[in-house]
Amino acid sequence: MSEIDERSRELIKTRIINKMKEIKSFPQFVVETLRKLNDPTSSASDVAQSLSRDEGLVLRILKLANSAAYGMTRNISNISEAISLLGYKNVSNIVLAATVYSVMDKGLSGYALDRGELWRHSLTVAYASRYIAQTTGKVPPEEAYVGGLLHDIGKVVLNDYVRFGYGIIVKMVEEEQLPFTEAEFRVLGFDHAMVGAILVERWDLPEGYQHAVAYHHKPNELPEEHAQYQPLLDVVSVANAMCLMLGIGLGADGLQTYMFPEPLERLGVSNFESLMSDLVDFAGKAAQEMADMRGL
Repeated sequence: MSEIDERSRELIKTRIINKMKEIKSFPQFVVETLRKLNDPTSSASDVAQSLSRDEGLVLRILKLANSAAYGMTRNISNISEAISLLGYKNVSNIVLAATVYSVMDKGLSGYALDRGELWRHSLTVAYASRYIAQTTGKVPPEEAYVGGLLHDIGKVVLNDYVRFGYGIIVKMVEEEQLPFTEAEFRVLGFDHAMVGAILVERWDLPEGYQHAVAYHHKPNELPEEHAQYQPLLDVVSVANAMCLMLGIGLGADGLQTYMFPEPLERLGVSNFESLMSDLVDFAGKAAQEMADMRGL
């Protein structure tokens, strides 16, 4: 049997939709904090008031504010001061990363990923996306970071169903030379990119992230009416492909990985080899951040 029968596929689709409904929306304090961080009229003390409900986040922000990377010569113990020092964009990324981490830091046997591998991959793609955005000037760097962080979130929902159909999916990939996501869709009626985009929409995050997640494996298929999001999509797609090519978070879906030349051309990337060598540094930074998060 090369594919699951239609009745089974419809049953799986229904269960996947129900599973998506079970994924909790962001905690209210996170939604409130992110809203304040995106509001130019909010003060650092306003943000601190929302943030103070999570001790782990407060400690992480204070630690970053006091790190040598920010050149501080005195200890900062006031969270409002730390927020002002780091800037709203950095704090927003920290809050979002910590929230997503709680969802993604688990083993995904359906994708042949041990615990921590999905998070390591996503975090490295986030760092790489931010760097590509900085060097090309096509996308705000912090926006690119978030797109990279979220791109594979759909795997959390699809894991059990991919595990169920793993043998069929891999056989289709190997025998028909299909991308893993296409085999996912043919077997399950969904792929992890589609599911991820639905989750991003459910979390009420900006529309650009939905498209970056939905099309990160097919960057040349973004509908024309959403062309304003093409640069963000291209950055995330290139960063993801680079990480997979270097074996960072290379699970089952790393089979038939392809680097599309068009995103590189649209971004104006001419020295791909140099970009790949820079990526090694981001892998180290992601590993350190993982250790920091588990330590709090």
